[in-house]
Amino acid sequence: MLPEPDLLPDVLPTERLTANGMPLPFVRAELRRIPNLANVWTVVALWASTVGIIGGAIWISHPVAWVVAFLLMGPQFARFASLSHEAAHRLLFSNKRLNDFVGRWIVGYSTFTSTDLYRRGHMAHHKDEFGPNEPDMNLYNGYPITRASMRRKLTRDLDGNSGWKNFKSLLRGLRYEASRGHAVRILASQAVILALFTLAGWPQLYLLLWFAPWMTTWRVINRLRAIAEHGGMQRSDDRRLTTHLVRQSRLAGFVMVPYNIGYHLAHHVDMGVPWRRLPALHRELVAAGWATDALEYPSYRALWRKLSSRPG
Repeated sequence: MLPEPDLLPDVLPTERLTANGMPLPFVRAELRRIPNLANVWTVVALWASTVGIIGGAIWISHPVAWVVAFLLMGPQFARFASLSHEAAHRLLFSNKRLNDFVGRWIVGYSTFTSTDLYRRGHMAHHKDEFGPNEPDMNLYNGYPITRASMRRKLTRDLDGNSGWKNFKSLLRGLRYEASRGHAVRILASQAVILALFTLAGWPQLYLLLWFAPWMTTWRVINRLRAIAEHGGMQRSDDRRLTTHLVRQSRLAGFVMVPYNIGYHLAHHVDMGVPWRRLPALHRELVAAGWATDALEYPSYRALWRKLSSRPG
């Protein structure tokens, strides 16, 4: 999965980038500016579209509408996860208290995520990808795998097996003082969402259009995104050896990598750049000749094919 050494041009530093690709202060000042008002709209629009999907299915009240809504909720959970990731980096709002409140209560607990616990592990990931404290090593290691192995992994995700393991982990968190508060807040948020479905007269839709997509389709999306970020890479100071570079498309952005999270190499070069400015940082890396066409996979499908290319 690693690029050949001759595909890694040694072109840094430049007059705009440091030796590891991070922008110099005069460039970074603009790239790191957090657009607070725009992000308010982003959060509101996410919840409005989620309510619209569920409300539309109720209004149409047809089996096809339930199926469509169920499938659309997987990408919605990807959006919530992306904004939770942004809040974990404290890039959603420049005010720390507002950032953490929205990250916890508006986009986190409601989708089974403790932004605080996630932040703790995710910062270890950024500090040293594939290092001894990498929290997601089991997810990234061992690629490429066989097509049969990939099918088994995705089947476990789609049938709820992986989701059930995650949910049991959440319930086990109630036993321990360090995680009990996070688990209680998540479960309390779920009780509120269930109550809202009940008030609308459709309590069963909590299972069909909230819990079940989180347990199934979201798991598939999450795995495919995660292995496309780091699957089969290695520990290195050169982020081109830790993180894949994939050409972005509107379809991928809609289904799997919303809010520019697919510009993952740029994110790992400078994790202090908010999501709206990641394409600009990517362009800086391309203009410097550091991120090249030869390194870039033309699509996620091309990368997944290589990730599952080990002979059976």
